Amino acid sequence: MQFSHIDEHGKASMVDIGDKQETVRTAEAVARLKMKPETALLIKENKIKKGDVLSCARIAGIMGAKKTPELIPLCHGVPLEKVSVDFKFENETTLLISTFAKCEYKTGVEMEALTAASVAALTVYDMCKAVDRAMVIQEIRLLSKSGGRSGDYKFENEG
Repeated sequence: MQFSHIDEHGKASMVDIGDKQETVRTAEAVARLKMKPETALLIKENKIKKGDVLSCARIAGIMGAKKTPELIPLCHGVPLEKVSVDFKFENETTLLISTFAKCEYKTGVEMEALTAASVAALTVYDMCKAVDRAMVIQEIRLLSKSGGRSGDYKFENEG
């Protein structure tokens, strides 16, 4: 298997997508954020002094997806048609951040979905760090992708 972003001389290279077909591409990603139960309760009750944590994190995640090619050096600018960021408390200490990205283009939106999850998690951390510096962002991963020459992918717990 060869890396797509390495040329024949071993140097970093942007992938040429000129000959690829435009297809509908989607990607889903997640991040988990562990925190103290007291922090989760403050978020749920909208009592964090900086404001509405989840609304702010949702907007930040969407903005992050839109800025992906500025953050990840070899990413193509993708004409995003949809980005969503959703939140669910899995238990009293774990916030699940789920993201979705969609476009019709020559390359996929996996990095946009992953960036949205990462930026949303970082925003929650930033807004809550005054009450809980021990929060841990974990398990940022791609759940699924569809479209394109390589076909569909779905995360299955490999271990």
